[in-house]
Amino acid sequence: MAKRDYYEILGVNKSASADEIKKAYRRLAVEHHPDRGGNEEKFKEVNEAYEILKDSSKRQRYDQFGHAGVGTSAASDGGFGGFGPFDFAQGKQEFHFDFGDLGLGDILGSFFGGGPSTGSGSRRARRGRDMETDVEISFEEAVFGTKTELNLNMEDTCEHCKGTTVEPGYELKTCETCKGSGQVTNVMRTIFGNIQQAAPCPSCKGKGKIPEKACTVCRGKGTHRQRQTIKLKVPAGIDDGATIRLREHGEAITDGPKGDLYINIRVKPHKQFTREGDLILSNEHIGIVEAALGTEIDVETVDGKVKMKVPAGTNSGTDFKLSGHGVPHLQGSGRPFDKAQGRGVHIVTVIVDTPTKLTKEQQELLSQFKQTKKRGLF
Repeated sequence: MAKRDYYEILGVNKSASADEIKKAYRRLAVEHHPDRGGNEEKFKEVNEAYEILKDSSKRQRYDQFGHAGVGTSAASDGGFGGFGPFDFAQGKQEFHFDFGDLGLGDILGSFFGGGPSTGSGSRRARRGRDMETDVEISFEEAVFGTKTELNLNMEDTCEHCKGTTVEPGYELKTCETCKGSGQVTNVMRTIFGNIQQAAPCPSCKGKGKIPEKACTVCRGKGTHRQRQTIKLKVPAGIDDGATIRLREHGEAITDGPKGDLYINIRVKPHKQFTREGDLILSNEHIGIVEAALGTEIDVETVDGKVKMKVPAGTNSGTDFKLSGHGVPHLQGSGRPFDKAQGRGVHIVTVIVDTPTKLTKEQQELLSQFKQTKKRGLF
């Protein structure tokens, strides 16, 4: 479905001033705010339009190239929140990824401090502790995806006893304290008489069984701290600040599932490129002669160098669009990068350099040009 024009969404003309755009946005934001009974989809649409049109550089690119000039997620970095699958209550955007043998992974774009839950939480009665770590990748790895390995020290199932808590060659036996029930009854004396209270057995911790001989490695705990190597697939198009969740790859616990592992993605800045959503932005410098007469230049992209024509009379600050050389649209799978899945564009801003040191001959030529311009020849 084609996206609506941003000016149409806000109900303003393309020539509207920044103040007119702000006034239109405030009126519509109040009208459609979900907390006031408004339409949530229209509220998101209004916010997206305003995030682009309030920024002079983004607005200029939008006027020149349309939606392709601002990217699919360029508006998700501010305002009232991101767009697409967005949880207003939690303040975080969530994408689902299938990581194959690693189970179900989730990408959590943490816009307002959203991130992993701490502790076991109330959803599961008993589970291992959630863990969190950071991974730094290059700009190109974020664009095309990558595979990496994490080496972490955390509580894991004891390999010696396989989590049974029993030394190999021995068995579990019925707890003598609770007779296998896992509970003991305590009698409390109160002013109303004796009250019986059931509590977990202190000897077997409510399991009803205890090892004949405790594991000599984990000492009957079933888990112990050890170094783990975890393979991670980072999907193409992931952005700085996103968080990947690997379910049940956190710390282990006996008689319960492992916790989750949260991996915060940190993308190293590129010396030449910047990114806005699925856009890649860069500058290219040319001389005044090339700008006046036109030229063809080699432009560096994440795919290597490509030829780009600069027409005669190009002004400094003019933007050019290189289709299919931006960031892949985040697809929701851990599959390898596929060009067919669609990509954003690469916006090249041409900067015309004014020479500061001229030879005498160059000065004379420019003086002649200045005189011909005065006579109305240009």
